[in-house]
Amino acid sequence: MTWKEKHQKIQEQKLLVVGAGGIGCELLKNLAATGFRKVHVIDLDTIDISNLNRQFLFRKEHVSCSKAEVATRVVKQFCPAIDLTYDHDSIFEEKFNIDFFKSFDFVMNALDNRKARNHVNRMCHAARRPLIESGSAGYFGQVSVIIREKTECYECVEKPAQQKTFPGCTIRNTPSEHIHCTVWAKHVFNQLFGEVDIDDDVSPDMKAEDGENGDQNGEKAPDSETEEPAPIGTRQWAEGVDFDPQQVFDKLFQLDIEYLCKMEHLWKQRKQPTPIAYSTALETEPTPLSYQNALKNDTSVWTLSTCAQVFADCVKQLREQIRAQPDLRLSFEKDEPTIMAFVAAVANIRATIFSIGTKSMFEIKAMAGNIIPAIAATNAIVAGMMVTEAIKLVHGEHEKARNAFIRNQPNPRGKIFADEPPAPPNPKCYVCSETREVFIYVNPTQMTVSGLCEKVLKSELNMLDPDVMDNASSRIIISSDGDTDDLLKKKLSELAIEDGAILSCDDFQQDMVLKLFIRRQNDLKGDEFKILREETDGEKEKEEDKRKRKPDGEEDVEPEVKRPKIVDQVEVCAE
Repeated sequence: MTWKEKHQKIQEQKLLVVGAGGIGCELLKNLAATGFRKVHVIDLDTIDISNLNRQFLFRKEHVSCSKAEVATRVVKQFCPAIDLTYDHDSIFEEKFNIDFFKSFDFVMNALDNRKARNHVNRMCHAARRPLIESGSAGYFGQVSVIIREKTECYECVEKPAQQKTFPGCTIRNTPSEHIHCTVWAKHVFNQLFGEVDIDDDVSPDMKAEDGENGDQNGEKAPDSETEEPAPIGTRQWAEGVDFDPQQVFDKLFQLDIEYLCKMEHLWKQRKQPTPIAYSTALETEPTPLSYQNALKNDTSVWTLSTCAQVFADCVKQLREQIRAQPDLRLSFEKDEPTIMAFVAAVANIRATIFSIGTKSMFEIKAMAGNIIPAIAATNAIVAGMMVTEAIKLVHGEHEKARNAFIRNQPNPRGKIFADEPPAPPNPKCYVCSETREVFIYVNPTQMTVSGLCEKVLKSELNMLDPDVMDNASSRIIISSDGDTDDLLKKKLSELAIEDGAILSCDDFQQDMVLKLFIRRQNDLKGDEFKILREETDGEKEKEEDKRKRKPDGEEDVEPEVKRPKIVDQVEVCAE
């Protein structure tokens, strides 16, 4: 094949890119420059001001606009020949079904969360389309090629469950897990009392009252040429009100949330947050715990009123501490009681606003870890490696495909890059193997149907809308149509689902069917469970997964597979 024929084949390929953030921006630029001419990009997120120093397709006037839309428009400006289309939507929408995935030659992931990665992996498997997976975290990065029946899929190797870094726009605007609120609370501490970092800003962009910045085409309003005063930073504003606890509380949890609510595009697919004023929070309980008493109850979940009281007490103490520092700064120390109590109170108030379950100070302290910053150079390298693998797929050179890894320092041979042939499919994988069997230990007298659905099938096994049937009785116990909602509160034992029961689980959207084998373990409480990938006679103590799953999905051990470091794209400031 001549080089012209190869180039022509590249132009004829139809690609799907999922994600238009840090890696996505670099990838779209590379695809256009390489000669790909038929590309469709999907991204639900909008542009945050913290994205601008890493995601080069976006400018200040694009803040609050759709990432997918702006990226499409900007790429077309420097490459008019490309047929680049977009969807500002969630990849989980039903319209992105198997037929949709079949309309592309292959798919390229530039995502920042595991749930979406799992879903795209399953859709590509069902549609028999190759997938190029990617990720970055600081100086680490990786690219993986996934081809049905030839390589392992994204879920063949179990990943660590606890994600430690998260997209900045999720932290600031649309938290969905308590860890997002905990990270935001640490940012609040730094903005008020620590070293100020623009990437850790906790307030929405206040320039546009309607939550938008210009029209949807990124054009400025007629009067936008008038020079506006520079916005006041959170620290400067707080100093202006002498760190008054009530005013700081109302700004963070009422005024800023009211502004977020005006961004209607954020709440089309999400529940809108509820602003909370300081006076309202205190009124929710007659006698909230003081800071000192709350510290004695660090394993209990504080009420909203107690969180507000602890917040006020901590702000007063931290105000005095910062004034005693020569550089007027405090450093975050999770073992310092006042700092940790402040972070716990802020995180729980934030969680309440976004209808997220609250946690104890002890649990929040365990979650508060270091934040890995996004590095634009890593994203650029990852995107380049993705296109290299894409060209191999275009020309059918599957045997040349490589999984590539970026290290944070050279190996003994002086290289920061490592590559290896993709591993074959894992015969124990419940996604791409022929058996698709999962063994689970539960206490049938305590595990509810709701817990089985939400915590096991949806949260752990990443199914979207499962239908579940008890094979012994042929009874439907979980229906995606809601026909079995009256059974959700029942214990499994009440439905005669005991040790040895086999449940057939079918997710129509993902075209995925698996068998769930129930095993009894009486010391498990409530919706706790222990999940196994495969069970072999006489070797139950040597199972692939020995973790005892708590309702919040925490894990205690790392997977046993040894290979180059695999990371998800977990940009704190780039997404």
